[in-house]
Amino acid sequence: MNPQQEEYSIDYLNQISTAPKKQLIDKKMIFIIIVAVSAVILLLVTVLSVGRGESSNYVKLQTLSARINTLGIVTNDAKKNIKGSALNTTNTSLNLFLTDASRDIENPLAKAGGGKAKIEKNIETKYNGEELKQTLEDARLNGVYDRTYIREISYELETLSALMSTIYKSTNSKSLKEFLETTDSNLLTIRNQLDEFNDSSS
Repeated sequence: MNPQQEEYSIDYLNQISTAPKKQLIDKKMIFIIIVAVSAVILLLVTVLSVGRGESSNYVKLQTLSARINTLGIVTNDAKKNIKGSALNTTNTSLNLFLTDASRDIENPLAKAGGGKAKIEKNIETKYNGEELKQTLEDARLNGVYDRTYIREISYELETLSALMSTIYKSTNSKSLKEFLETTDSNLLTIRNQLDEFNDSSS
């Protein structure tokens, strides 16, 4: 056997045996890069999602504030039109709750808006309650104000409660959650009273 041929064969075998190690290292590097890139993407998605969530909450808080303000005006105007004394008492309580809520929402609204407790004009206009005011005015003219008031205000309070629930689930702010819990609890008391009026009139 030719010694040179044997030497060549050993070198060739050595090259073959080291090739898989090189490939294994390459696969590990690729895996590490993929994991690192995936982690960065996940982090970016999380950060962007949180940002969108806070932005969305600010709009919802403005909407909630606008609705509370409008309902406060409506219930204040209702004092002179409600005939039933018990309903008038409930309306007065509701108006006080709404006045408190309108004041108390300013702080969480300012925090969410970066220091300004301001409602954008388009949101203010959208939830100015003109349709509700007209419905109640028509009811007054037709002599069915109390019944219409109960129906319409019950609906408005349910809408407020649903909006507060949505905000509550999407925020981590302790102070905002406390505000929402207190406000929803107060309004639930009124909703239950309005339900009793509905039951007694049916």
